[in-house]
Amino acid sequence: MEKAIDYRSDTVTRPTPGMLAAIQNAPVGDDVFGEDPSINELESKTASYFGFEAGLYCPSGTMTNQIAIKCHTQPGDEVICDVNSHIYQYEGGGIAFNSGASVKLIEGDRGRITAKQVANAIQPDDVHRAHTSLVSLENTANRGGGSCYQLTEIESIRNVCGENDLILHLDGARVWNAIVAQKEDPKEYARLFHSASVCLSKSLGCPVGSVLLGDRSFIKKARRIRKVFGGGMRQAGYLAAAGIYALEHHIERLSEDHTHAQLLASAIQECSFVKFLLPVETNIIIFELIDGRSAPELVAELKTQQVLAYAIAPNRVRLVTHLDISREMIETTIKAFRSLQ
Repeated sequence: MEKAIDYRSDTVTRPTPGMLAAIQNAPVGDDVFGEDPSINELESKTASYFGFEAGLYCPSGTMTNQIAIKCHTQPGDEVICDVNSHIYQYEGGGIAFNSGASVKLIEGDRGRITAKQVANAIQPDDVHRAHTSLVSLENTANRGGGSCYQLTEIESIRNVCGENDLILHLDGARVWNAIVAQKEDPKEYARLFHSASVCLSKSLGCPVGSVLLGDRSFIKKARRIRKVFGGGMRQAGYLAAAGIYALEHHIERLSEDHTHAQLLASAIQECSFVKFLLPVETNIIIFELIDGRSAPELVAELKTQQVLAYAIAPNRVRLVTHLDISREMIETTIKAFRSLQ
């Protein structure tokens, strides 16, 4: 059977030959003892790229986010985030389960919240209220269709946090896409966030892993929490080597994914069954169907055409371009969509 073209996520990629060679030849040790040279190099290299003091390699972005929240909050605290943010929608209720914290949800613009909204969401100093301690931003915003924050807005949010003694965390699972799309200096993020989670297994095509970034004292605390969460690994340098390779070879090529997403989005928008399509800024395409059309049914129809997509709501479909999607695949996918008219 012909292999399907898989747009369900950018987590479905396979390591490239160069990445596999790096994995095979990686020097390794015991990371819990701090003796895995590949993990140490990945943590240092990622922290340096963003201008943070230190990093911590973890199995997943959910773990890096949850460790950060645990570090930054106390039970009874409250976390401000967008209603569609990953830490609320897709991390299994971890904010409550792991940290005993509640959530103040903001209705942002395609997953992005403003400084004014943050200021209005801060709880008053009242024993009846939860204690606001943390603000989390997701950049790019997954459910917002890969939308990007403007750096000036993040600066304004950081100012609000500084004025109110709040911590600012970045869920930067796809921050690489934002950096490439907006031609930003990654070190600009270090001066605005107290901590950041960056994913290697999404945009950058690695098989496993995310890195948590912050100052040395934060990462020391985070390392202990990682152990408690069961995230202490041993010879995981084989996985970390993929991250080192990706940092050196897979960042600039993200513009290709963005171009592919634009081409595909333009064709999808012309389909009669599409009600509207969210603006495409990076590598995520989200569109809503006209009344009477079901997203799961459309996804099933696409599957018969060997195209895999993801229904994120009863009437919304998501496609994500990535390392394993070629221009030829984009053209094949466009034909598949047109055949469903």
